Amino acid sequence: MKRAKLMKMLTFMILSLVLIGFIGFVEKQTSFKTFQGTEVRIEGVSGLYFVEESEILAIISQTFPDLKSGLMIEDVKLREIESRLQGHPFVKSVEAMLGQKGILNLKISQHQPIGRIARPLAADGYITTEGKVIPTSNSYTSRVLILEGDFAEQLMEKGDISKEMPELMDLILFISSDPFWSAQITEVEVNRRDDIKLYQQVGKQVIEFGDASDLKNKFDRISIFYTEIMPRKGWNAYQRVSVKFKDQIVCE
Repeated sequence: MKRAKLMKMLTFMILSLVLIGFIGFVEKQTSFKTFQGTEVRIEGVSGLYFVEESEILAIISQTFPDLKSGLMIEDVKLREIESRLQGHPFVKSVEAMLGQKGILNLKISQHQPIGRIARPLAADGYITTEGKVIPTSNSYTSRVLILEGDFAEQLMEKGDISKEMPELMDLILFISSDPFWSAQITEVEVNRRDDIKLYQQVGKQVIEFGDASDLKNKFDRISIFYTEIMPRKGWNAYQRVSVKFKDQIVCE
């Protein structure tokens, strides 16, 4: 019994030493692991890529010239890389991770444009799903709702629609998320907070919307105009339709 117990203890000690040695070997190997390259994965938005892999690699190369094959893993500045790429106008989020083989893996999520502020005398700007205003892309164009008007241009200068005029952001989201309205309403003119006009894909009538409140009720009234008034009067019977007054449809 004593011999068996001794053998069991001896076996346990040998296995423990082997395990400790293996852990030490792995830690030593890890400590000598070096950077071996970068892999970029960009999540597309509706099949579009406003950020290209070559652009991301160029930014990293210019900002981190020491990031070359052979650099020690502990010298790869993951948080600084994320922060720098986060500054790209079309990058929504960045996740940087180092793989087992010394490969820097970058997972990039793009901003999604849902509106475009058009300015006749200056560059346009996209409105993202979060309400941020970002520059347009030289490489790609996204088919989105167009916004024009003096107040829309002022909002663009502010840089954040959701902060400056959240009710307008609700209107943009309402239109862009509905298959019918996103196809029918092509342009929104914003002259003041309470002076919004809608322009249609089909039909020449200007829809006077008023302010951006009471969205469902106003669009329900526009639907009544389409389904009950236009079939009787014809598509070209009116030049102006107003739903800015509560529970009314004014056609002229």
